[in-house]
Amino acid sequence: MPNLYTLSDTAIRTVKPGDPRKRLTDGKGLYLLLFVKGGAHGWRLDYAIHGRRKTLSLGTYPETSLKLARDKADEARRLIAAGTDPSDHRKATRAEAQQERQAEELVAAGQALPGSFEAVAKEWFEVRRSEWSDSYGSKVMRRLEVDVFPWLGHRPVGSISPADVLAVLRRVEMRGVLDTAHRARENCGQVFRYAVATGQAHSDPTRDLKDALRKPIVRHMAAITDPARLAELLRAIDGYNGSLVVCTALRLAPMLMLRPGELRFAQWSEIDLDTATWAIPPQRMKREKAGKLHGSPHLVPLPRQAVDLLQGLHPLTGRNLYVFRGERAYDRAMSENTINAALRRMGYSTKEDITGHGFRATARTILDERLGFDRAAIEAQLAHSVKDLNGRAYNRTEFVEQRRTMLQAWADYLDTLRQGKVLPLRAHSG
Repeated sequence: MPNLYTLSDTAIRTVKPGDPRKRLTDGKGLYLLLFVKGGAHGWRLDYAIHGRRKTLSLGTYPETSLKLARDKADEARRLIAAGTDPSDHRKATRAEAQQERQAEELVAAGQALPGSFEAVAKEWFEVRRSEWSDSYGSKVMRRLEVDVFPWLGHRPVGSISPADVLAVLRRVEMRGVLDTAHRARENCGQVFRYAVATGQAHSDPTRDLKDALRKPIVRHMAAITDPARLAELLRAIDGYNGSLVVCTALRLAPMLMLRPGELRFAQWSEIDLDTATWAIPPQRMKREKAGKLHGSPHLVPLPRQAVDLLQGLHPLTGRNLYVFRGERAYDRAMSENTINAALRRMGYSTKEDITGHGFRATARTILDERLGFDRAAIEAQLAHSVKDLNGRAYNRTEFVEQRRTMLQAWADYLDTLRQGKVLPLRAHSG
């Protein structure tokens, strides 16, 4: 095959400044523009594709030698023959290389790659976080960071299979935290469904994994529901040798049916002893974020015995923010472990017998089964969502007077137990 090229390295090296020629042609569209860049010569390739004439730069001489320029031109011609514009191919290659560099920089900086499971999960989290309380959002992200991202975070979200997710969840199961495994599956599913909705994945690989996980054993908070055993506990509380703050909290815990956090963070500004009412701000209640921000306070009618206990404590902590101030730091609430620690010192197991939270189950069971109070009023006092037969949520304030009657009867009933009378009061219907 005849050599169609016409240039040689010798011919190029003999070119001197002032040469009247604009270019040196090598053939088949390849030529060398003279003195185009700081005295250097530039290789160019003219070509036609899809009915358009274009020019491609192939480098400068002598950095790009004659042989290298011809090799580059041959590669461009192969692309043209295949229907690919070499100029577009170069741009795509440069863009891919830039993406790889950016990816390397992100990895070096400890950041998620675009399109990866971690990046999509964080994008989903930012969309949803305004709906959640800060504490709940922190738990969700922490669960993903600890149990999912180390194994799936770097993977393209659309490339992850059900088997990949199951392998991650099995690691969680092996720690014995089955509930966490199910919650992690739920969070992963939310991320994948967001990826599908935003065109970053085709399906949710967690969809069929629910029955592949071991079911957690539901463990209820330890609670005493037998009146005779409850009477023994109440007498033990009365005989407990602790500070006035702790003793008062111990006596109120079984009486008011509140969550431990709602009780221990009580503030004097929330309590009106004249009207015997405690208004717990919505921010401290166990609610969704909208309920915390815009909901009404949880009203707690105080029975006579609760008012007496709070009046007795007021001289000690009334000048403090918290009703149940810390033993050492008076500007803080008492520790979350205080009530349970006191129960253990009295000889009760917080795993098998009773916990501070378990007093709620105690009251709920006895008020319903033995004292016959309306379940809707009981649920309202527990600050659970109460609905009518049509599924509409009742306004909790509708039960304030019913709950006032109920809590007074409950406090009176606890007094009868302390006195050794274990028979229930006559059942109420309202």
